[in-house]
Amino acid sequence: MADFAALAWREWRHHPWRHAAALLAVALGVALAASVHLINASALSEFSAALRATNGEPDLTITDAGGGALPDAAYARLLAAPGVRQASPVIAFETYARLADGTRTPLQVLGVDALTLASLAPDLVPRPAEGEDRLAFIDPSRVFLNAAARSRLAVADGDMLALQSGGRWQTLRVAGWVSAGGGPLAVMDLSAAQDRFGFAGRLTRVDLRLEPGAAPPPLPAVWRAERPDDAAQRVSQLSRAYRVNLTVLALVALFVGGFLVYSVVALSVAQRLPGFALLGVLGLTARERRRVVMLECLGMGMLGSLVGVMAGIALAAAALRWLAGDLGGGYFPGVTPPLRLEPAALALLFVLGTMAALLGGWVPARAAERLQPARALKGLSSLEAPSASPLPAVGLLAIGAALAFAPPIAGLPLAAYASVACLLFGGVAAVPWVVQAVLARWPLPQAALPRLALQRAVFQRHTATAAVAGVVAALALSVALTVMVGSFRAGVTQWLDTLLPADLYARTATRGNAADQAWLPEAFIAEAAALPGVERVQGNRLRLLSLAADRPAVALIAREVGNPAQTLPLVGTPLAAAAGDARPACYVSEAMVSLYGAEPGSTLSLPLEGATLDCVVRGVWRDYARQFGSVVIELADYRRLTGDTRLNDLALWLAPDAAPAAVREALSARMADPSMLEFAEAGEIRAISLRIFDRSFAVTRWLQMVAIAVGLVGVAASLSAQVAARRKEFGLLSHLGLTRRQTVALVAGEAAAWLTAGALIGVALGVAVSAVLVHVVNPQSFHWTMDLVLPWPRLAALALAVLAAGTATAAITARRAAGRAAVMSVKEDW
Repeated sequence: MADFAALAWREWRHHPWRHAAALLAVALGVALAASVHLINASALSEFSAALRATNGEPDLTITDAGGGALPDAAYARLLAAPGVRQASPVIAFETYARLADGTRTPLQVLGVDALTLASLAPDLVPRPAEGEDRLAFIDPSRVFLNAAARSRLAVADGDMLALQSGGRWQTLRVAGWVSAGGGPLAVMDLSAAQDRFGFAGRLTRVDLRLEPGAAPPPLPAVWRAERPDDAAQRVSQLSRAYRVNLTVLALVALFVGGFLVYSVVALSVAQRLPGFALLGVLGLTARERRRVVMLECLGMGMLGSLVGVMAGIALAAAALRWLAGDLGGGYFPGVTPPLRLEPAALALLFVLGTMAALLGGWVPARAAERLQPARALKGLSSLEAPSASPLPAVGLLAIGAALAFAPPIAGLPLAAYASVACLLFGGVAAVPWVVQAVLARWPLPQAALPRLALQRAVFQRHTATAAVAGVVAALALSVALTVMVGSFRAGVTQWLDTLLPADLYARTATRGNAADQAWLPEAFIAEAAALPGVERVQGNRLRLLSLAADRPAVALIAREVGNPAQTLPLVGTPLAAAAGDARPACYVSEAMVSLYGAEPGSTLSLPLEGATLDCVVRGVWRDYARQFGSVVIELADYRRLTGDTRLNDLALWLAPDAAPAAVREALSARMADPSMLEFAEAGEIRAISLRIFDRSFAVTRWLQMVAIAVGLVGVAASLSAQVAARRKEFGLLSHLGLTRRQTVALVAGEAAAWLTAGALIGVALGVAVSAVLVHVVNPQSFHWTMDLVLPWPRLAALALAVLAAGTATAAITARRAAGRAAVMSVKEDW
C-alpha cells in the first residue's frame, strides 16, 4: 500500500494544477450541499426551539379545529376534566408594532395567565424590571418583551409601545422581559389581551398537563388535541420540499465534478501508459494497476470532500450572519440562528464526495487494468473503449422515463430525481451511438483534412464519450434549468396578469397571520368608492384555517369572484352549479387537490366560527404564492355565513384621468394612522414580484456557468489524453507534411464533430429533464403546475456557445501539442 501511495503522490506532484481542478470540482459540490443543509438545519432548529419556548411543554394543547378561537368556558371545562392535573389558557396572535419612525413591523403577542404558566412554559413567565411592581404581570397596561423584540423595536424598560388592533393603536408600557428565544415576541396579561385585541370571551388554546397514565379528556368535534410533536412536524413540513430541492440543486455541481475527475484521471492514465507498461513487465499485476489509479481517486475525493465540508461550514456561518437562515424561501422570517453543526450529515456528504471521485475514476482505472504491457511498450496500445452494446444506454433511458411517472415517496419527488439521474447517465452512455448516427449521415467533404477529421471522428466514436461526457451533462443541466426557470417565470407572469386587473391596491396586513388584527371596517369600502377618480372598488378578506394537525394552515380568501374564468387563473373549465344545490361555491388551489383531495365536484368542509361550512368545489386555480393551499369563496357568501364584515385588501379601478398618488393620499387621510395602509400599483407589484423571482433563481444561473466551465475543462483534459495516446499518429502525419496549423485544424475538426453530436444530445436530454422538473418535480414538491415553455432561440444560443467554446478549447489543446517536435507532441502539461 505504501508503494502505491508513493506512485500516486509522484503523479500529484508532477501535475498539481490538473488534479487541483478536479479536487476543486468535488469540493465545490460538497461545499454547496453542506452549506445549504447547515443553513436550513440551523434555521429549522432555531425556529423549532422558539416554537417550543412559546408553546411550552404541555402534554396536550387544545385548539379550535379550524385554527380559530375556543370559548372562554373551555378553560374551566378542561380544568375539571378527569385526568387533567393543570390547565393554562393562552391567546396567541400576530399584529404590528409601531416603530419610532412611524413604520410598522410584525410582532407575535401572547396573552397568558402567569399564575398557571410556570410549570408548563417557564420561558414565557414575565420578569418585571427593576422598579416595577412584582405583580406588574397582571397589570393590563404592561407588556413584556423577549430579546429579539427589544432589538427589533429598539425599546427599553419604561418605554411605551403601540400595537395595532384593527384600525387603532393600543398603547402599553414595557415593564420587563421574558426569556423565550426566537423571533420578536411580546407577552401580556390574558384578560388585557382579550379586552384590547378583540378576544372577549375567547381563547386561542388551552395547554394541559395530565396525570401520569391518564387518557386525554373527551372533546367536542370542533376541538382538536395536539401534542408538542405536531407543532414541530408542521414546522418541518413548512420547508421540507424547499430544503430537499435546494440540496439536490447543490449536488448538481458534485455530479458534474465526477465527470471532471473522469477526464483528469483518463488523461493521467494516458500519459503514464509507458510507465504502467514498464511496471507491468516488472511484475505489477493488472489488479494492482487498477488499485493505483483508484487510490489516487480516493485521495482526491477525500481531500476534496474535506475541503468542501470546511468550506461549506464557512459559507453557512457567513450566510447565517449576513443573510439570516431564510435562503430566500420566506419560511423562517425574523430568525437569525446560530450555526448548528450536524456531524452525521457532514460525514454523509464527505462520503458522497469521495464516492463521486471513485466513480469518476473507475473507467480509467479499468482501462489501466486492461493494458497489455508488451504492446504498450511498443506504442501499440491505446485507451480506446471496447465496442459495447447500446442496450445499457437504452435501458437507463427507459428506466428514467418510467420513473418519471412514479408517485411521490413520503411527499417528496424522490423517484423523479432518480429519473433525472437515469436520463443523464443514459444520455452520456448513448454518446457513441448518437455520434455514429449523426456523423454517418454527414456528407463527406472533398477536402482531405476535413474528410480525415470526420472519418476519424466516426471511427473513434467510443472515444467521444470521454471527450464530451462532461459537456453533455453540463449542457443538459443548463438547458433543463433554463427551461424550468423560463417556464416558471412565464407562468408567474400570466398568473400576475390575471390576479392584478385593478390599477391600485391597498392592504392592511402584509402577512396572513396578522390579518385578524390589521383590518378595515366594512364602511371603508364605501368611502373609497366615493373618492374622486375611483370608478370601482373590490374588497377581500383573508384568514387562515387549519385543516390538518400536521400541516400548515390554509388561506381562505373571500372576494368578489363573479365569472371565475376571468377573475381567477383557472386550470381547466369551472363546473356549473347543479340544479337545486344551495351550497356555496368555492375554488381551490392545486395544492388543495394534492394535499386534501379537493377535486372539482367534491365537498370541502371549512371550519368557521365554531361550525363547519360545507362548500362545493367548482374549479381549481393556480396559486404560486401559497404552497400549502388556498380556498377562494364569494365575499357575499362568506359574510352571510360568518357575519364577519372586515376587510384586509382593496382593489381600486381608477378613472383614465385619475392620479394614483392623489387617491393614495385621500385613502390614507381616512385612516387613524396612514402607516396602517400600504399601497402599490399593479405594475409595481408585478415588477417587485418578478424581481424577487429572478433573485430567488440567481443561484441556478451561477450553477449553469459552473457546470459548463467544468464541462469545458473536461473537454480539455479528455482531448489532452487522446493527444497523448496519438504520438505515433502525429509523428507520421508530421513526416507526411502536415503543418502545425493543419494538426490543430484536424483535432479541432474531430472535436467539433463530437461536440455537435454532444450538443444535440445535451439539448434533447435537457428538454427531457426539464419536462420531468416542470411536470413532476414541481407538482410533487410544491403542488403547483405550469406550462412547459421552450425558448428555442436561447437554447440554440446556449448550444452554439458551448460548441464554439469546446471547439476553441480543443484547438488550444491541439496547438500546444503540435507546437513541439512531433515525437514529443504528446507531452501535454497543463
